[in-house]
Amino acid sequence: MPGTGAVIIPAYNEETTISSLLGEIREQSPELDIIVVNDASTDSTMAVLSESHLDYIDLPLNLGAWGAIQAGMRLAQTRDYDFIVTMDADGQHLPQTLAPMIECHRSTGSDVVVGACTARGSRSRKVAWSWFRRITGLKVEDLTSGLRVYNRPAYKALAGRSATTFEYQDVGVLMMLRENGFSIHELDIEMKDREVGSSHIFRSWMSVIYYMVHTTVMCFSKIGRRHRAAV
Repeated sequence: MPGTGAVIIPAYNEETTISSLLGEIREQSPELDIIVVNDASTDSTMAVLSESHLDYIDLPLNLGAWGAIQAGMRLAQTRDYDFIVTMDADGQHLPQTLAPMIECHRSTGSDVVVGACTARGSRSRKVAWSWFRRITGLKVEDLTSGLRVYNRPAYKALAGRSATTFEYQDVGVLMMLRENGFSIHELDIEMKDREVGSSHIFRSWMSVIYYMVHTTVMCFSKIGRRHRAAV
């Protein structure tokens, strides 16, 4: 494929999945660079990466998935990739979806492509999606998908200081992209159930409540600032 791109993978305690995932990416998309961000794992993830002969960032402190992704974006920025793809390390995101995602990015000319799999939505996830679409006006169905393609201007904008306050790679990121005039396209893709662990957001009703309150406050704060700026 023309142009240069990289896959950025945040990894926290993914010793059981990371090796096979990296092998599949290299087989499916050998033209892509791979950057794994070890988010201060406490298992053997770092040992696997040190033997992989791939680029990795070893964070001394756990920053969470979005902080790890931002670290990868900042490295990507120094290399001036045409685009990057973000994907999870837990087995949900399939390496064979990378090529269709990148082709969609190129054929539509969109700044951002979100890999959407609404069939995976639990009841709590669908409630969250519906609520945040309503209050933000975002037209994205799968708001919490971490499988995304960003072109150079989009990922450089997200690598900046103004995006460091986000806790998740979801609604806040999409709102920031929209406010800065970036176009967002969704592509229906297949995902698997995660092989190990559980969703940081949707693992329990208490975590869902925290996520809903935190993200709702953030949304209304951004909407309020936008309205004040327009007056």
